Amino acid sequence: MSDELMTIRQMCDSFGVTPRTLRFYEARELIFPQRRGQHRLYDRRDRARLTLILRGKRFGFSLEQIRQLLELYEPGGRNETQIAATIQVARERLADMERQYSELREAIADLQSQIDDAENRLITATRSKRSG
Repeated sequence: MSDELMTIRQMCDSFGVTPRTLRFYEARELIFPQRRGQHRLYDRRDRARLTLILRGKRFGFSLEQIRQLLELYEPGGRNETQIAATIQVARERLADMERQYSELREAIADLQSQIDDAENRLITATRSKRSG
């Protein structure tokens, strides 16, 4: 990533988000753009943080979890604490996702069974109507 600053429009285009989303994350103190008059300018750190925010949201992390993980970052450090905390939160989220996936598979199978039963009843009703 280059060190050049990006405007809000460039950030939106690069990350596929809206200006409202960027302002929301700024209001939640997750990103810290520079202000020049009415313009927001985003640096390399903001872009890296936004990448992590969007990844965390994609995986279902709460904004508070994301904030806590971002706060553990130490510029120039090895960030072992941040990495260990991220692993812990990720393992917990993965367990939740696997449980949800299992429940979803069961619900899909149940719904498919209900559809199959309904279709069979409809076929039976149509046949008996024709022969009756």
